[in-house]
Amino acid sequence: MKQTPTAERATQGKQPRWLNRNIFAFGMASLFSDMGHETATALLPAFLALLGAPPFALGVIEGVADSLSSLVKLFMGWYSDRIGKRKFLLVLGYVATGIGKPAFAFATMWWHVLVLRAFSWMGRGTRGPLRDAMMTESVSPDAYGRAFGFERTMDTLGAIIGPAVASLLLACHVPLRTALLLTFFPGMLAAVAVVGLVREPIRSANHNLKFFTSLKQLPRAFKSYVGCVGIFGLGNFAHTLLILRAIELLTGPMGKAHASAVAVLLYTVHNIVYAAVSYPVGALSDRIGKRGLLGLGYVLFGLMCCGFAIPTHSVIALGALFILAGVYIGIIDAMERAMAADLLPEELRGTGFGVLATVNGVGDLVSSVVVGALWTSVSPVAGFGYAATLAITGGVALLRLRR
Repeated sequence: MKQTPTAERATQGKQPRWLNRNIFAFGMASLFSDMGHETATALLPAFLALLGAPPFALGVIEGVADSLSSLVKLFMGWYSDRIGKRKFLLVLGYVATGIGKPAFAFATMWWHVLVLRAFSWMGRGTRGPLRDAMMTESVSPDAYGRAFGFERTMDTLGAIIGPAVASLLLACHVPLRTALLLTFFPGMLAAVAVVGLVREPIRSANHNLKFFTSLKQLPRAFKSYVGCVGIFGLGNFAHTLLILRAIELLTGPMGKAHASAVAVLLYTVHNIVYAAVSYPVGALSDRIGKRGLLGLGYVLFGLMCCGFAIPTHSVIALGALFILAGVYIGIIDAMERAMAADLLPEELRGTGFGVLATVNGVGDLVSSVVVGALWTSVSPVAGFGYAATLAITGGVALLRLRR
């Protein structure tokens, strides 16, 4: 009988190092890919303005792209379990994302950007569950926290470098279309890292695996866990709303231009903290467990929401809240996937990670819409209060789960 990759690892006298060839490659791919993504994202509002796009265009583009990405995540995770191969599909995902963003440069109407963004995000949706499943197959269970923490750190470094590159290109008066074309290079470097370095564990195909059957076969403990993640996700809004709140609070004493600059600076600090926290938290979780740390992350999000609900003109106070936001996101981004890895059987990892990614994607969309609507129609306190309530509820539900 042929051994599974996990069984093969168990028969070896020595456990593989956690920072092995595959984990390093996934980290580098995440760094380059997010660098290109964030560069393009930072340039996109100005480019849409150049095309004469109406204000609602950016919201439509983001909403459609995120929705398609969520659907692709679920399907591709299942499909990789069915065919027993992930690397080829993963490379296609990185290539699609790497081509889609620089192709913005050829758009002449805003709906061209919509189509290209949707294509790019479908590639992004393909990558996530397959990468997570392959990372799980590349290390022993006692190193899941470190592996996922390292990948998040590299991804966030890309998120820090990307906007800095965009600012430098604009400061050097590089034309927007040329700047967008340059994002081709980090995108392709991400694909090259996967092609050249990642070794795919041998897995058997399961062509009899049906889509809805695979969802039913997911362990009950995993389904309960995803329920808690879903509750939290319904309140976990996009962090661009934090920038908007900071601008709103600081405009009075500073003026809008200065307030906007300070808000972007605070968000940069948030990303730096995020990158600094991800790996240490992952390493700590391998020692003390993941559930308590993830529950702590959910509660910290609730406290952060309470802080942003209170009107303040203090840059120091807002800076503390952005740092808290960086800490909580550094915890949950690594812990949610590492804990899922503990709960998923090997033959359904792609499906399980696809479900987790889809639940998070739907939650992000709903939460951002609801928080924004409550903020506009009632008050910021109502919006942040809604988010805090769901976050703390999700954290309590998670901590009450049976081991």
